[in-house]
Amino acid sequence: MGGLRFTCLQSVTYVPLPSCLCPPTTTIATTATFAKPIRNSPPNQPFLEMREKKGLRKAGATGVRAGVGGYSYLYEPLWWAGMITMIFGEIANFAAYAFAPAILVTPLGALSIIFSAVLAHFILEEKLHIFGILGCVLCVVGSTSIVLHAPQEKDIESVKEVWNLATEPGFIVYTSIVLVLVLILIFRFVPRYGSTHMIVYVGICSLMGSLTVMSVKALAIALKLTFLGTNQFIYFQTWFFTVVVILCCLLQVNYLNKALDTFNTAVISPVYYVMFTTLTILASMIMFKDWDTQNGSQIVTELCGFVTILSGTFLLHKTKDMGNEESKHSSPSLASQAKN
Repeated sequence: MGGLRFTCLQSVTYVPLPSCLCPPTTTIATTATFAKPIRNSPPNQPFLEMREKKGLRKAGATGVRAGVGGYSYLYEPLWWAGMITMIFGEIANFAAYAFAPAILVTPLGALSIIFSAVLAHFILEEKLHIFGILGCVLCVVGSTSIVLHAPQEKDIESVKEVWNLATEPGFIVYTSIVLVLVLILIFRFVPRYGSTHMIVYVGICSLMGSLTVMSVKALAIALKLTFLGTNQFIYFQTWFFTVVVILCCLLQVNYLNKALDTFNTAVISPVYYVMFTTLTILASMIMFKDWDTQNGSQIVTELCGFVTILSGTFLLHKTKDMGNEESKHSSPSLASQAKN
């Protein structure tokens, strides 16, 4: 018996259809978005994707969906509410990159998952089961390990120093590889596999995200030095990094919207977090050489902390519906006891 699958951002239920309407081997998939957000939102944006995805679905009902190349979501207030929420969060994130290395700031984004899970437990009355608590603990332990062993931020006195780091052969090679891969994904794989393979959209966002973080860090350092009295906007390098940030952000937002509109947010979140964080750490290692001043034990401890955060993130997402399923299973038994 076929059925319609309704995805409520948290649970999946099947509504039987007559065999005349749906063949036995066919499942007609549709998505209905409700106001209740997922418990585990993506890193750095606890409620962004919930609002943004609701806006995408609402815009898709009256216009061309983002997943098939439409931009009707730009006329949807709910999408803009999610985007504005992201902007405020990214402003704080932007400031963090001015005072700490990217290898420290980026992995700590997993802490937002903990806040999402705890808030959902108390505000939305969603049960935080034992595996959810374990996932939160793993994220805290991993974050603590990274913070305690993170490299010190290098003293940079001019944006020209950042430019010199960005124009070294190692980072130029990395940037060239990223741009080539992004162009191949956009022009070859998006038309063929974009609507069926999540990794295409997520790959574009993650690859460009690593370059975005490096440019954001350069721009944040320039702003910090300017506020301290040394104007960095007299150098063309500052404006170059500004243009790169704008272009990369626009590209990321475009393909992130396509991913959110096409695939399940709960699946996108952990994969995007892992790819984005891994590539950002790699780019930071190449450009800023964060590990040059550290010994082997410190580097291994940071890697273990990162793997611990990844484990906690995947555990939270993989078991996010367990508490709700237990509640559903217990409800019929309680109802039967009440009748008796």
